Amino acid sequence: MNKRLLAGLLGLFLPALLCAGEYNLTVDRVTIDTGDFVKKGIGYNGKSPGPVLRFKEGENVKINVTNNLDEMTSIHWHGLILPFQQDGVPGISFPGIKAGETFTYEFPVVQAGTYWFHSHSGFQEPDGAFGSIIIEPKGREPFRYDREYVIQLTDKHPHTGDRIMRNLKMMPDYYNREQQTVGEFFSDAKTNGLANTIKDRMAWGDMRMMKADVEDVQGFTGMINGKGPNQNWTGLFDPGERVRLRFINSSAMTYFDVRIPGLNMTVVQADGNNVQPVNVDEFRIGVAETYDVIVRPRDAQAYTIFAESMGRSGYARATLAPKEGMEAAVPTMRKPARLTMADMGGMHDMDHGDMNHGAMSEMDHSGMPGMDHGSMATMDHSAHGSKDSGKKKPDDPFYAKGSGIMPEAANGGKFLSYADLKAQKPLYEEREPTREIELRLTGNMERYTWSINGVKYEDADPIRLQYGERVRFKFVNETMMTHPMHLHGMWSILDVGAGQWNPVKHTVSVQPGTTVFMETEVDAPGQWAFHCHLSYHAAAGMFRKVVVEGAPESSQASAELVTNEGGGA
Repeated sequence: MNKRLLAGLLGLFLPALLCAGEYNLTVDRVTIDTGDFVKKGIGYNGKSPGPVLRFKEGENVKINVTNNLDEMTSIHWHGLILPFQQDGVPGISFPGIKAGETFTYEFPVVQAGTYWFHSHSGFQEPDGAFGSIIIEPKGREPFRYDREYVIQLTDKHPHTGDRIMRNLKMMPDYYNREQQTVGEFFSDAKTNGLANTIKDRMAWGDMRMMKADVEDVQGFTGMINGKGPNQNWTGLFDPGERVRLRFINSSAMTYFDVRIPGLNMTVVQADGNNVQPVNVDEFRIGVAETYDVIVRPRDAQAYTIFAESMGRSGYARATLAPKEGMEAAVPTMRKPARLTMADMGGMHDMDHGDMNHGAMSEMDHSGMPGMDHGSMATMDHSAHGSKDSGKKKPDDPFYAKGSGIMPEAANGGKFLSYADLKAQKPLYEEREPTREIELRLTGNMERYTWSINGVKYEDADPIRLQYGERVRFKFVNETMMTHPMHLHGMWSILDVGAGQWNPVKHTVSVQPGTTVFMETEVDAPGQWAFHCHLSYHAAAGMFRKVVVEGAPESSQASAELVTNEGGGA
């Protein structure tokens, strides 16, 4: 490690470091300046995002968290494998941190990679309460780099989280600024024919759904490392260096499509776990996911890091450059995405009556094409096509065939797919699952309620798992929204059809009209949260408690289980 890099790393973590393995964090009211607007929010150590916490694999860490708010708070260490009492979810793993009190988290660090931390109380996370975690491995990385940067993305909105939730409950399309126009109707008629366009509009109208409903919350400013597009966070490099970029999506609701025009990216890590390198031109990062990429800028010029929202309603922007003050062109955002009938998962062939957006939980999916395959890598979506799909896009097995939100690289090159992810080194031995649990992702957009198997969190029984078993989870997305599903405390082995090389993640995105499988080695006793990581979906009910029972006494958590309900995103 060169001296310049070492100095940069020390500057990142020394402000939070007391002594080896011990840190201080305060939870504070802060002012957030996006360059477009200024608002009050919540942060750590006086700012949002909070500090970069740097741990070492194998050490024990102690983190003293002092709550300077006038309300309860908490911190969840997203993606970290630790005792459940240290997981930081009020009402599930601990009571929370009262106003004016200090709570000390203590846990061993048993992994390496890129992770993040955030509040799990109310809407404090969308209001700014998040930061990043970098864990250095015991041994050498299987890839080389000369310097590194955290690239922490978020979607900052002028409204508070509480106000956004109230508005969504009052009018679910309150923040939808990309609704279809008369001009778009005539454009579609010219491309697809008048009769087909009228038929398409009538079908969507009968279902009381909107093709433009890709993102629940628009009107945000995209930010990178606390800076909006006009403030332009900049990371320096020397030409020819290999630069590791640790992307973290800390957004409340926004998926970002990330590219760096003029640079190829090599994906080397997903959700903190090393993967076999994949060269890409662009990748989509779901809410709560992390991706580490290596870039090698050879020329002494500036490059724009461009993160465009999946719905094309906003973007975040930063710069890589050999000198401060240099900038590169900022790409123009692509046309707004539109859902297609393919994203309905075959629903368009049914008699919908007065079905509401997402209110599909009572329907029988057993006969749906492509909805029940053992491996996503072989899923057949051939019956999901639609005349309104637009131009031909390359197929991705994790999207319905003909989906309006299927990604495509801006330069026509390689776009990362989940199917490209293969573990660098298997974490678990391959074995048959002991059972399968089906989780249907359900909701009703008209009432803005979200649920699992048609039941909201407050009305649901916990999911009970037995210590030592291997459970196969089957996600069936019966809504038109993409849901990033996050299981606390245990790894999620995503089925991409690669057997023992299936990637290990902490957050798995499930696209509209698809079924996704993941497996979990149940090796963590206690109580855990399992939820959609879209903040307002989790708060509206797409959330479950998981209870792991039957652990050997030597492995059983010593503290008494918390029995009262609670959560947050």
